[in-house]
Amino acid sequence: MSGTLHLIFVGVFWCALALVAYTFIGYPLWIYFCSRLLSRTWRQEPILPTVSMILAVHNGSTLIRRQIKRLLSLDYPSNLLNLIVVSDGSTDGTDEILRSIRDPALKTVVWKERRGKAAAVNVGLQNAKGEVVLFVDVRPRPARNSLKLLVSNFADSHVGCVAGNLVLRDESHTPGAKAVGGLYWRYEQWIRKCESQVDSPLGVYGGFYAVRRELIRLLPEETILDDMLQPLSVIRQGYRSVIDVRARVYDVWPKTLQAEFHRKVRTLAGNFQLLQLAPWLLSRENRLRFELVSHKLLRLLVPVLLLVMLGSSAVLALRSRSYALAFALQLILYVMACVGARGGPSIPTRIGGAARAFCMMNVAVVVGFYKFVSNRGALWKIWIPTAPFPAVTREDDEEATQAAAGV
Repeated sequence: MSGTLHLIFVGVFWCALALVAYTFIGYPLWIYFCSRLLSRTWRQEPILPTVSMILAVHNGSTLIRRQIKRLLSLDYPSNLLNLIVVSDGSTDGTDEILRSIRDPALKTVVWKERRGKAAAVNVGLQNAKGEVVLFVDVRPRPARNSLKLLVSNFADSHVGCVAGNLVLRDESHTPGAKAVGGLYWRYEQWIRKCESQVDSPLGVYGGFYAVRRELIRLLPEETILDDMLQPLSVIRQGYRSVIDVRARVYDVWPKTLQAEFHRKVRTLAGNFQLLQLAPWLLSRENRLRFELVSHKLLRLLVPVLLLVMLGSSAVLALRSRSYALAFALQLILYVMACVGARGGPSIPTRIGGAARAFCMMNVAVVVGFYKFVSNRGALWKIWIPTAPFPAVTREDDEEATQAAAGV
């Protein structure tokens, strides 16, 4: 290998490594320090605007009755609250359950054919009359005081969107799934909270977030990531999107890495779709353009960067022990990911689960891109619902109440 070609491979390896390091370490540290040095607080005061809750559901018969009861029993004046449920082509008895419920605060819309969540949400928005619209899913369990805490953020006139604080359950999950639902989600939540302190997070947890009704925009019906497009549309209008860590909502991620893989494929395909539906995200209209590229878009390039690192270090390993070590470390990572972790609390188990989760997410990027470019129908049809889980416990509600009181 000539000296010039050797230098090219060296440059390619270090550029790829630098981009991967910036994506997962550099940007998070940068936004963290910004949140410490440039933190922008917002006002939180007890207010009671009228609230319309929108719940789009497909085949939720095992959960829908209890979820309706839970939402209408939140600690909020009942005369200021209404719920709009849209059944999107359900075939499991959901429609019959909705017809059997009699409550003046409940409005139901039943579709015989499935049209997708975004279309169902749009119909809900057309029926919403509240000053604030709360978007909820059928599975999450909000704490009883969560709605009051959420809307208190709208006391600040600059706040247009507020998300709750997601607490994930991981009972009976495999180590790889725990790595995604535990370590990775805490990492992701930490970045979003830092972004919220500086300006606004790029996305919110879609199962429990609220928006001022006058700022809401109807979504393209093919939209997958409504919990990114809607908040970013609010930000586009000059408002902030924030996270209220006091307003807790409980949910569960898939219990196996395979199920989590399907969820990530859908989400990552939605990231590619988002750029197609909203090209303004890469223009000056988006004041979070730098954050979008650093937090979201560079992650879509990581699979390519990892292959570049592996290939270039393999070539350089023929002449350098240092690059041979770099190549070997990458192989060890991928071997650990292939072997995975079978259980137990040991350190190898945790490392193996984390390695497998990391590789799984990057494979999901590739599959998500393939789904995006090859799909000829509605992209939302690649969604596979997550199974339900037990209701939030009394201890959960007490913990949330104590957190709100500053205990």
